Amino acid sequence: MQNSLATNSEPDYWHALNPEQRAAVEALDGPVLVLAGAGTGKTRVLTARLVHLLTTGKALPGQILAVTFTNKAAGEIRERISHSLGRSVEGWFLGTFHSLAARLLRPHAELVGLKPNFTILDQDDQIRLIKQLLEAENIDDKKSPGRVVAAVISRWKDRGLLPNDVRGETGGQLANGKLPKIYEQYQERLKSLNACDFGDLLLHHLTILKNHPDILAEMHNRFRYILVDEYQDTNVVQYLWLRLLAKGHNNICCVGDEDQSIYGWRGAEIGNILRFEEDFPGAVVVRLEQNYRSSGHILGAASHLIAKNQMRLGKTLWTSAEPGEKVRIQTLWDGEEEARWVADEIETLQRRQVALNEVAVMVRAGFQTRHFEERFISLGIPYRVLVGARFYERQEIRDAMAYLRLLVSPEDDLAFERIINTPKRGIGPAAIQQLYSYARPLQLSLTASATRLLETDELKPKLRATMRTLMDSFVRWRELLKTLPHPEVAQIVLDESGYTGMWQADKSPEAPGRLDNLKELVSALAEFDTMPAFLEHVSLVMEATEKNDGAQVSLMTLHGAKGLEFNNVFLPGWEEEIFPSRRSMEENGTQGLEEERRLAYVGITRARERAFISHVANRQLHGSWINALPSRFITELPSAHIDKQSTINFGNQQASNSWQRERKENVPPLWEQLRAGQARNVPPRLRPTEIEGKAYVITPPKREGKLNIGDRVFHEKFGNGTIKRIDHDKLEISFDKAGLKKVMESFVRPA
Repeated sequence: MQNSLATNSEPDYWHALNPEQRAAVEALDGPVLVLAGAGTGKTRVLTARLVHLLTTGKALPGQILAVTFTNKAAGEIRERISHSLGRSVEGWFLGTFHSLAARLLRPHAELVGLKPNFTILDQDDQIRLIKQLLEAENIDDKKSPGRVVAAVISRWKDRGLLPNDVRGETGGQLANGKLPKIYEQYQERLKSLNACDFGDLLLHHLTILKNHPDILAEMHNRFRYILVDEYQDTNVVQYLWLRLLAKGHNNICCVGDEDQSIYGWRGAEIGNILRFEEDFPGAVVVRLEQNYRSSGHILGAASHLIAKNQMRLGKTLWTSAEPGEKVRIQTLWDGEEEARWVADEIETLQRRQVALNEVAVMVRAGFQTRHFEERFISLGIPYRVLVGARFYERQEIRDAMAYLRLLVSPEDDLAFERIINTPKRGIGPAAIQQLYSYARPLQLSLTASATRLLETDELKPKLRATMRTLMDSFVRWRELLKTLPHPEVAQIVLDESGYTGMWQADKSPEAPGRLDNLKELVSALAEFDTMPAFLEHVSLVMEATEKNDGAQVSLMTLHGAKGLEFNNVFLPGWEEEIFPSRRSMEENGTQGLEEERRLAYVGITRARERAFISHVANRQLHGSWINALPSRFITELPSAHIDKQSTINFGNQQASNSWQRERKENVPPLWEQLRAGQARNVPPRLRPTEIEGKAYVITPPKREGKLNIGDRVFHEKFGNGTIKRIDHDKLEISFDKAGLKKVMESFVRPA
């Protein structure tokens, strides 16, 4: 330690550091990798290290390049440094990859065909420009949407690839195999506009550094020290850019946590942090393992779970705090009961004077938020959705709802306008204006206006044919609504309109989630007797979600939870196929599984005091009931740190509140209870089945004077059926022709 840091003269920032943090701050020269576990104070280390460089005279402000991933992180570091030094940090090279790359690119922009005052296009402008290029090449925008082509080009740029580097790639059927040509034309068009997109900022500066040794030497002379936050999230071009800049003095300090690398789907390369010591021989590696956020049981559970991963450098979190409450594992019947249980637990916390802004619900996929949103609304629990819109406010849901609104109410002009050209049908603003011009004097709806105009020659032949097809489809769909179950009609509308196909053709990372949301919407319809009843329900839900400035429960996906922390965290839906995600494992194999496990680790370590994990025995997934297996991650949690409880009632015996069992492949937990002879009666929500040749018969308790499981009933709309499940005054009935439906008990009579 330097003399200036002797005990009797330690600066203020030094007192807040533990020994490992001090080691990370002191190792100023040469490459340093700081493995900062969740809640171990990485921002404190970054700030102290930067201040230490200045106070020891190692560097001036302009000689330090400090890179973050988000403006929020950069702002927090700026604020802390200003407070520590008592002066402004304006003008320092402290910011995000994009902001710093843009700043360094401008003085040398001519070397990549731009002027220093180039503009930066946002995503909408980028897609609009690509659409123009596709049209010029006679490429069908329906088969090769502009946003999909833009996403592929962005991925190439994230990998550091120029048009010349991808000439051998075809991109499959996308853009008729002309993707490299479109990429090249796109780059030329950007230059003619004196513009670049976000991907160009780093790629252009990297190109300059590679091709101009004098400028690279200038960068090396300027930046004596480089600091990088969240290094595990870097993609290829970011990695290459940092390596080039660091080659001068080799004084690069990267702070990150391989156990929190959860963005592989958007280009992050966990290998960047894993091979740091290979890239920078002689690097000092400092592990920050003392956690200041979570209780002992929470850390014990999370550390034991993540230790199952192979792709990691290794560390074990610990805390000097009390063990606290064990991580609670709750088994429930189905998604509805899970939502009720979470809401009930939140209300219990409220009665214990816990503020709602210290409560979070974190799901694996966006479509899972619906049950919780509706339950919170029904109970009046204020909530906010972080990193994304509320379920019924999402683009794909609003579009689909517009189709359904127009199906039920042909006079809904706002719905007509929203869907008339979604997906693209060549019906532009001019055609809409023509419909309005005809409709207004006669006080007609747009649907009626279109129907009348189709009987004239007012519309151009191509437009008339397109419009007739759509209007005829709506007539046919309305007829189907009279005879088929409304969820089935909704699916037909989404499929035959081309809306589902539009998102199936979309290769952007968000598209699979949008398709899942549409499936969840169709599932939601099945909970109501009619489509109008569902639409009315949604209207009331939307009305009830006015902005609330008070304390609110935070509802988010696990990907959106990184960097956040709460006293109380609920982690629902821990079941195979949902978490870990089947899609992730099918596409990425073992690497996908390990990223899913890192996501689970991130979720648990968001909790300070209490973590609640839940799973269900039966899940209605995209309209179909499945016997859900508990997530393998639950069985990987150590018994010393968890408390397993269940609300499942086997006959009259409540399941043990501390049941322990090891997961067996493809065997639902209930069947293990049956095989062991621990349950006489199968719960009524499950159908009779055979296990190893033995038939287990459902024998639920009888409700005197009322309908019971197994009774045959008649419904005016759906006909005859058999009761499969009873929830207070709601019945789940397997109808002979209409399939499984939920109806009110008052709507049926004995058959």
